[in-house]
This record gives sequence, C-alpha cells and structure tokens, in this order.
Amino acid sequence: MLEAMQETKPHRKEKRARFVIPSRSDSFLAKFTEVAGGPLGSHSAPGAVSPGFFTVERVLVIFTVLAALLGILIKGYCRVNGWETPTHFYATCYSDFPELFRSRGLGEGVIPFFDRESLFEYPVIMGLIAGATALLIPGSGLDLERIRGYFDLNATLVVAVWIVTVLATARINRRRPWDAAMVALAPGIVLSGFINWDMWAVAMLAVGMYFFARKRPALAGVFIGLGTATKLYPVLVLGAVLVLAVRSGKFRTFFVTAGAAAASWLVVNLPIAIMNPAGWRYFFEFTQDRPAGFSSLWFAYNLVAERLQWMQMGPATINSLALYLFVAACALIALLGLASPRRPRLAQLAFLIVAAFILTNKVYSPQFVLWLVPLLALARPRWRDFLLWQAAEALHWGAVWMFLGQYTSGGLPQHNLDMPYYVLAVLLHMAATAYLMVRIAWDIWDPRQDPLRTKRIDDPHGGAFDRARDWLRLDLARPSASVLPWRRAMADAGRDG
Repeated sequence: MLEAMQETKPHRKEKRARFVIPSRSDSFLAKFTEVAGGPLGSHSAPGAVSPGFFTVERVLVIFTVLAALLGILIKGYCRVNGWETPTHFYATCYSDFPELFRSRGLGEGVIPFFDRESLFEYPVIMGLIAGATALLIPGSGLDLERIRGYFDLNATLVVAVWIVTVLATARINRRRPWDAAMVALAPGIVLSGFINWDMWAVAMLAVGMYFFARKRPALAGVFIGLGTATKLYPVLVLGAVLVLAVRSGKFRTFFVTAGAAAASWLVVNLPIAIMNPAGWRYFFEFTQDRPAGFSSLWFAYNLVAERLQWMQMGPATINSLALYLFVAACALIALLGLASPRRPRLAQLAFLIVAAFILTNKVYSPQFVLWLVPLLALARPRWRDFLLWQAAEALHWGAVWMFLGQYTSGGLPQHNLDMPYYVLAVLLHMAATAYLMVRIAWDIWDPRQDPLRTKRIDDPHGGAFDRARDWLRLDLARPSASVLPWRRAMADAGRDG
C-alpha cells in the first residue's frame, strides 16, 4: 500500500510546502513547548528547509513504533502466562487473536470460509487474514508457545498497517502532516489496537481517503471496498461523498467512487458466497440475531433494566431502534451538509456519520475507537478535545475489563466493578464521542471555528470537491434564498446573455 501511495512526477521538481506547526496553531500544545526547548522561532520555515534524516514521516513512524511497543507491553502478562478467563480481563490483556485461534479451529488448520464445517463471525478479508496467519505458525496443537506466536505475528502485522495509516493520514494534507501524530500516539490505539484486526480496515480506509484527496476516485473506491470487506464501517464514508456530490453537483465523483468500491467488494465476496453460501451468510445472520453487545447503549439499558426489574429489549427490538436512530442521525447530518453556509469538508461528514453509527449500533467494542482516530485527526485536529476524548475512552477500556471479569466468571470481589460504575463509564465514553460530534457540527455551521480552513484553504481532503461551487444549498431561514439547480442555471444564463 505504501508503494501505491507514493506518487512520482519525473521532469518536475515540486516546491516544498510550508508546514502548519501544531505548537503554533494549537493553543493547548503551545503550553507544553518548554519541554522541547521552547516555542518555534517566528523566522523558522518548517517544510522549506530540509530537516535531514528526521523528516516528519520518519518521526511519525518512530512515534508509532514506540506507541506499539507500549501496547505490546500491556499484553505482557498474557504473553507470559497465557490468555485465560477471567485472568486476561483483570490483567487487561484480553485479545481476540488467541481466543479465536483456540475456539474457531484456526490452530488446527481451519481457514474460515474454506472449511464448510467452520463458521466465522467476521467479514471475508478478516477471516482470510485470521486463517492465513494461523498457517504460518509452526507446529501443531494449542500450546502456549503456538498461541503466543499467533498473537505476536498478528500484532506485528497490526503495527505495519498502523504505520500505513499514520503515513496515509500525514500525506492526505501535506500542509498539516503533524496532525497524524494523533494517530501515531493515540492512547485508544495503544490500549485497543491489538484486540482484533480492525486496524486493517482502518488502514484501507485511510489509503482510500488519500487517493480521494489526490483526485483518484476509482483507486479510492477500490480501497474503500476492500476495507468494507474487512469491516463494514468504511462503506459509510460513501454517504459523506454523496452529500458533497449533491451539494456541488459533481455526481460523477460519487458514482466512480461507489462503483469501484462495489466492484472490489464483490471481487472479494462473490467467490466466497458461491463456494460456501452458508459460511458467507453467517456473519450477517450473526450480526442480526446477536443480543446487545458489551458497552453499547442497548447493553447498558438492559443492565439497568435487569437491576430495576424493567422490561428488557431483545435483538429484534434493538435492531429496529438502532436502525431508526441511525437513519435519523444520517438525515440530520445530510441536512447540515446541504444547509450549512459553506460546504463541509469530507472528513467532517465522514466523522459524523461513522460516530453516529457507533453510538447507535448494537455493538460498541473497545476497539471501535480505532475507526474514529484518523477521521478526527482530519476533521478536527485539536489536541485538548482529542486528549479529553481519549481519557474517557481509556477509563471505559479499564472499566469494561473489570466488569467482564465479574460478568463472565464471577472473579474475586476485590477486582470486580459493580454494574452502575460500568454503566457510567459507558455513558461517559459515549458522551465524549457525542461532544466531538457537536464540535465538528459547529465547525461546519461556522467555518471560522474550523482549524483547517483559511482564506486560501477549502477542503484539502475533498479531492474533486475542493473549491467546488454550490450546486444545491438549502437556506433553512429563508427557503426562497436557497441555491437550487434551476436557479443556478438561470443565473448562469443571465450572465451569458
């Protein structure tokens, strides 16, 4: 993926772009510059002078590797003693890698979707990654050495795609590469990055958004489709592209991106669906039939309802309510995108849609924070808000393991977290995400608050939408003043006459 991102333009020497320095542009970070030798001099020219070996991207890679090492150290107890219930919860080192290696037959040579007797509750590419990496582990049986080897291999690959995500985020907006430090150092990724294979989908979407910013919608669609075949959420970004296409009238960009995404998703899924229909359908059936997942709004409600002897909600009711709430949230986001005084940026809409999906979804796993970190780095790179949000996510991360230790097997009383405190932690991390949504929505409505937009900068992530004129804009206060397609045509005709 890194090679595909590297654009070469022979016979043309590009001028270095001056970087936006967070310690200058972010008042929160400016307070901590004394630790690094004081604020940057007013006559310095970041990006205009070669930094030598320590380029921005190399420093970001170093940050990512250091953060990844810390994440591995957090799993150290389980790497030494094994992943057993409830110990791996109390030691906060739980991971799906060893759990699925044992319980889904991966350690016995089963490759998801290719073995008709085995069912795997994840999308196709994630299943293929899980199976292929298991085949690379030497030996046989389910001893700790093989389980540890499987975890180490997958953790190493997660670090690799984490680096890809960081570099793609840095290259999307060449004036603000340091914003990708949020992705490199995010506490949420350090704590939850090695739970599952979600980082693969995050990297594919980041690369897709990179190509979209470079006005290559077909390649962007390919990676969005591959990301959707790994984890469903990347397809939601097409909703943001659709809103901007309607606002600007650039429908071809949407159709090319969506068409390429559909094609790449079908290339991956269609052969599996034909070869093993039941195995391919199982992910969708499992998602539909499963009860509320841990840390979701619905799970928290059912816990409270059980304690207070209220009526609890079953899967069918939750499915309907979650769908209605998400559709309503998308309608409000689309209205905001079409009625805002200035066309929103792609990353802003993408963050709002993905965050709305997470908050209303039946499942809210700790690793879902990975989905939002790169989008926030592009949508609203303000470190104070970012760190407050990450603190809430870290608190929830600790709470969910302490609760699961008690919920799954009782555990020792001194280690247990009672239900009310766990529910409060769930509500806190959801409220922190909702707060970010409000701040981004306000940036859209009042672009003067947007940290990225200046008089010369419109949407560095928007590709073909960058600096586009309004084709359709709704004026909620004065509907007669709305910019509509037929009025635009009449105005153009009047100027031509």
